Amino acid sequence: MQKIAILYDASQAVLSTLDLDEVLKQILALVRDYFQVHRASILLLDRETRELYIRASSGWQEGDDEKLRIPIGIGLIGTAARLKRPVYSGEVSKDPRYVQQASSTQSEVAIPLMLRDEVVGVLDCQSDSINFFDSETIDLLTLFSQQASLALQNAQLYSLERKRATQLQAINAIAQQTTAVMEIDNLLTQVCSLILQFFPCDHASLLLLENNRLMLRAQKGKLTPCLPLDEPLPRNSGLAARCLGSLKAVLEPDVRKASDYVPGYLETISEMCLPLISFGQTVGVLVLDSGLPNAFCETDLQPLESVADICANAIQNARHLAGVKQLAYLDGVTGSFNRRHFETRLCDEINRAERYGSMFSIIMIDIDNFKRVNDEFGHLLGDEVLRQVSSILCQQVRKSDVVCRYGGEEFAIIVPETSATNAMKLAEKLRYTVAAWYFPGVPRPVTISAGVAAAHEHGLTRDKLVKAADEALYAAKQAGRNRVMLSGAGRATTATR
Repeated sequence: MQKIAILYDASQAVLSTLDLDEVLKQILALVRDYFQVHRASILLLDRETRELYIRASSGWQEGDDEKLRIPIGIGLIGTAARLKRPVYSGEVSKDPRYVQQASSTQSEVAIPLMLRDEVVGVLDCQSDSINFFDSETIDLLTLFSQQASLALQNAQLYSLERKRATQLQAINAIAQQTTAVMEIDNLLTQVCSLILQFFPCDHASLLLLENNRLMLRAQKGKLTPCLPLDEPLPRNSGLAARCLGSLKAVLEPDVRKASDYVPGYLETISEMCLPLISFGQTVGVLVLDSGLPNAFCETDLQPLESVADICANAIQNARHLAGVKQLAYLDGVTGSFNRRHFETRLCDEINRAERYGSMFSIIMIDIDNFKRVNDEFGHLLGDEVLRQVSSILCQQVRKSDVVCRYGGEEFAIIVPETSATNAMKLAEKLRYTVAAWYFPGVPRPVTISAGVAAAHEHGLTRDKLVKAADEALYAAKQAGRNRVMLSGAGRATTATR
């Protein structure tokens, strides 16, 4: 989460101005303050000579050559630009690629600044210490460089084309608003809304690349959709597929004349597709539709490509956050959800039951005599038993059910929209499946006991429900294990082997 906070603060800072010199100053200040790098340079690419020149720097001593121009492929800086990925040397004196700039430099990392898979410059950081940059710092600098690239592009567009002041302000507004939204679903909806607000189109759509298929993940506007959300586009067809294949914008003034057009909206006459690319990784396609012919022109491309870059980067950051959150709610041994996630989802279900009167049940499960497994066969085999039991539980429940490792050898399952009777049937199915399972390395059957409690019937607070299910589980253990009991029922299913 600290990584996300750093990226968020850095994003807000570098995107807070459109003045090129101020952006460069902000980037170098952030590199110094957040990453403790006291000598850094931003080199921009001269497209005509294919050389990198220092546009701004900080921390250099008198006599260091800040006017150096570096051809693509030369030195660590030129190599990073050629390879389109970070290049690091922990000890430059032993690296034949190193081109000296400061005599005291001991380690250096060069990170390409990229837009739509094209290098626009390099962020170069140097230290007087050997092996100064660890992998985490390089990863964070790489993520930050994406924001720095976008900020540089925005500033350059502003300085080169002041007549587009209104569009550039819109780009900056979209950048600031999208970096403030970190939940992926909310972000996608926000992007579509902002594009409709700032650019002349009737409908905005986001198609994301998932499992090598373009999926319609978000759309907003006044046209009539032909495809439902989360529906994959026909493979290798449509203007979006053409855009994805070329990684270049596709502008079609009249889709009725395009042989490869696949209707996304009934009233569409003109369409523009822009690739979403974040630091060389293809994310998807941004699609703008209009009910008028010739609604888009070539002069729209540059600002909209900036928007596409901002959106791609925001989507990747949101996905990164989702991955971090997912890890925070996963158990390290079994890979199932952990107790923290159980508590969160249980509160959600209780709130839903209170508001709508819906029902749900919880099942508390304990592996019988698990301590004996650890004592006799060791903790490695014990962990494997935990993993296999977790896998069995996850395979046997519905997608809407939530399997969590509650602690030790105990699991908890939240079963939405399920009565106590049906939860008992599910628990019995789980008990039977585990009892019949062959666990390699364990010469005797592994069994589970389970306790079931249902919302409304056994309470509607977290403490009452968990206590009721725990008491039922305890009763099942006391009754001889390898059985299922309902809270307060005073009876168990005939499950004894």
